[in-house]
Amino acid sequence: MSAEITFWIALIAMLIGLAGTILPALPGIALIWIAALIYAIAEGFTTLTPVPFVAMTVLAAIGLVADFFITNAATKISGASWQATIAGVVGGIIGFLFGLFVGGIGAAPGGIIGALIGVIGVEYVHRKDLGAAARAGGGWLAGCLASRVMQFLIALAMVTIFVIQAGFRGVWG
Repeated sequence: MSAEITFWIALIAMLIGLAGTILPALPGIALIWIAALIYAIAEGFTTLTPVPFVAMTVLAAIGLVADFFITNAATKISGASWQATIAGVVGGIIGFLFGLFVGGIGAAPGGIIGALIGVIGVEYVHRKDLGAAARAGGGWLAGCLASRVMQFLIALAMVTIFVIQAGFRGVWG
């Protein structure tokens, strides 16, 4: 396969990963990193050399760890329990599937709504206080949004490194 075709396949996968940093249930940063790894191996690390690949690896690690910590920290600060966090994940998956196949509202809004219902529902059952449950849901949402913004910016940096290194300095250079 030619270097240019390999580049475009990797870039398309990376753009899907970039969208995945915003849309629930799509792979995000991990897909970008895997596409870069496969491209680098296929091209023998000639156009995507080790230094930019290591930079992309460090960014990916930061993005994946930050996602976990930002969302969990905001959820805990708002007073949500670990059970509510798990309910948020399950609710997000159910909402995503409902929005994708049944509801007509779309997968991304369905996932967010489902996660919020999960967090707020479990906290309400535990506390019997709708205000505290709503604060927990708001904390989860704030953490989720902050995490998504950070992941998007890191993913954009990773794709930019790839395009500059493999595209401008490699395929088109």
